[in-house]
Amino acid sequence: MSPFDATDPQRFIADFLTGFHDELLSSDEDAEVIVDRYHTPDIVQIADGHRIDRAKLVAHTRPIRKRRPGLRVSVHEALTADDRLAARYTLHAKDPKRELDIEVCFFGRFTPDGRMRQAQMLTRTIPAETEAAA
Repeated sequence: MSPFDATDPQRFIADFLTGFHDELLSSDEDAEVIVDRYHTPDIVQIADGHRIDRAKLVAHTRPIRKRRPGLRVSVHEALTADDRLAARYTLHAKDPKRELDIEVCFFGRFTPDGRMRQAQMLTRTIPAETEAAA
């Protein structure tokens, strides 16, 4: 069974990213519990050559919870095969001090229940869209 059987791949990755982010910011629940709800215990993400395991992912949630950035995801394309998903999307993040748009090329594997098992990401920060340009 594939985690993508009942969901369009673009919707799946958008919901995954925003759901994880929203739960981190809207809950006082321990970050480890939220990370485990979205990722397997042996999660390994490699982002721009930097290896992120579960412990580093949990540590990464601390500044997110402190800055409390808004997040919007624009998925440009997404494809699935078995437990794998490839996507190209832009993360639009905004906090009181800055606004970032990050283009992401994502290649990941997910469990049948929708948790991320493995991911490789290439990213590029681009000038944030302005209201006038959007």
